[in-house]
Amino acid sequence: MKLSIVIPALNEAESLGRTLASLKSQPAEMIVVDGGSQDSTIEVARQHTPHVLTSRPGRGFQQDVGARQSRGDVFVFLHADTQLPLNYQDLIRYALTDPGTVFGAFLLSIYPSKPALDLIALMANLRSRLLKVPYGDQALFVRRSAYFRAGGFKDWPIMEDVDLVRHLNRIGGFKMARGCVKTSARRWKKENPLYTTLRNYSLILRYLAGASPHTLTRHYRDAR
Repeated sequence: MKLSIVIPALNEAESLGRTLASLKSQPAEMIVVDGGSQDSTIEVARQHTPHVLTSRPGRGFQQDVGARQSRGDVFVFLHADTQLPLNYQDLIRYALTDPGTVFGAFLLSIYPSKPALDLIALMANLRSRLLKVPYGDQALFVRRSAYFRAGGFKDWPIMEDVDLVRHLNRIGGFKMARGCVKTSARRWKKENPLYTTLRNYSLILRYLAGASPHTLTRHYRDAR
C-alpha cells in the first residue's frame, strides 16, 4: 500500500517546513500544490520534496490537482499547518485492513493547547466517530479508487471536504485511525473559539439544507 501525501499551500512558508520535516520518519510520496504564494513556500517545499506543483488557488482544486498527479494507492490530504503522528503509515494501513473501509481520518488535537481548544477537539472527535463526518484538518486518507469514484474534491471555496466525505460514506466504510494529528491553533487565535465553532456548525447545517458553498463563503473568514 503506497501512500501519497497531498498538501495544498498558500503563503505557508512558516508552517510548511515543520510539517514536511515531520513526515520523514516514514518516507512517502509528498506532493505540495502551491496556489500562488507570495512568500517562500515553494522554496521551502523544494527543500523536502521534488514533487512541487503550482495551480490557481483553492484548497479543493489544489488537492484534486495533487491527487491526479500522484502514484499512490492511498491519498492522504494534509493541511500545511498540521502534523501527522510519527507512525502515521502504520496507523493508516491498520485502519484500512478491511477492504470494505474506503476512507478514514485521525483524531484532532490543537496546539498550543488550551481548555477551550481541547473542548473543540473533543467535540470534533465525537462528531467524527458518531456521524462519520471528519473535516479536512483531521488528515483525511482515502483509497485511490474510492476518491475518483466519489468524484474527488469539488472546486468549491468551502465545504469541499464535507462534500467528499458525504460521497465516500455512500461508497464504503469509514475508520478512525488510532492516533492524533496536531493542527495549529492560529485560526482560533484570530477569532473567538466559541464564535468560530458555532459559526462553522451553522455554515455546515446551511450547506446540508441546500445553501451554495459560493454563497456561504461570504460568512467564512479564511485564516490561511
